[in-house]
Amino acid sequence: MHNRTNLAQVQTFCLGLLALVAVAVALKLGKGILAPVTLALVVGIVAAPGMRLLARLGIPRAVSASISLLFVAGFTILLIAGLGPIAMDLVGQVPRIEDEVRRFATELSRAVRGLEGVQFEIQRTLAEEGEAVEEAMPNVLDALWAAPNFAAQLLTFAGTFFFFSLTQNEIYAAFKSHANSLRQADRAVSHYFLTVTAINAVLGVAVFAAMTAIGVPNAVLWGAAAFVLNFILYLGPVMLIVAFAVVGFTEFNGAYALVPPLAYIALNMTEAQFVTPTLVGQQLELNPLVVFLSIIFGLWLWGPIGGIVALPILVWIAAYLAHAPLFESDRDQDPALTQA
Repeated sequence: MHNRTNLAQVQTFCLGLLALVAVAVALKLGKGILAPVTLALVVGIVAAPGMRLLARLGIPRAVSASISLLFVAGFTILLIAGLGPIAMDLVGQVPRIEDEVRRFATELSRAVRGLEGVQFEIQRTLAEEGEAVEEAMPNVLDALWAAPNFAAQLLTFAGTFFFFSLTQNEIYAAFKSHANSLRQADRAVSHYFLTVTAINAVLGVAVFAAMTAIGVPNAVLWGAAAFVLNFILYLGPVMLIVAFAVVGFTEFNGAYALVPPLAYIALNMTEAQFVTPTLVGQQLELNPLVVFLSIIFGLWLWGPIGGIVALPILVWIAAYLAHAPLFESDRDQDPALTQA
């Protein structure tokens, strides 16, 4: 009898594991539709307090949903407009960086004997990498090919966000006893977003102060970029590290060229490894390891969009489970859970 029980438990575990793998594969394959839909739902949940404020002012919900959609569209346009010049400047500075590296290799080869072959290899490698960068840059045909897919995802996001904002109350009311739990989960996500926004604002100010002290031009712009790009988990900081490396090579000489990227890395590591996991994890009762792994899984699943929505989804699930009627009744019945 005991062996049959163990066998049943093993079978249940295996079936559950297979189900998780199947769900992960389905989410991966459905990236084109599920990613923009999930992002729209997360943005809609974050925008819910604004919708409630507009409702108190007597504005019809359809008008409120339209205003929210226009606000999100405007924020996205400003984001692209703000980051566009930085990206274009980064691409334009690539030849200058290659010249700086070649000059450094030439001076090093003159100072140390036997490095002529190394210099030749470095120059050849740089030439090959330059050709690879040119080949990797999208041409007109690539852009035209990607445009319909991007437009479809954009329309999917806009439609999902608008109709979710328009009918959110009706959707939650349909779940009856779970409606309060759903709203509590929404409030937790909004709280998370405000916390992360405050952290990113402090990081932006710190980057501005550091770059001003170092002597980097347009320190205000770099502080603003640090604030905005830090919302794009992992990918945004990596972009800024590369950008600061470009600034260092183009604006400074010698080892001082490494100071801007190293300063940003120090600030970002402090924020990412200590501040955000501590504040977000403790306030929302999430283990920092779970927070980290959720981000990694989101990036693997849907790329940058997955990294953006991973933590809000984790926060929403944790808050929902904490307020769900089933779990609340279990907590009331178990004295140990009630004391915890």
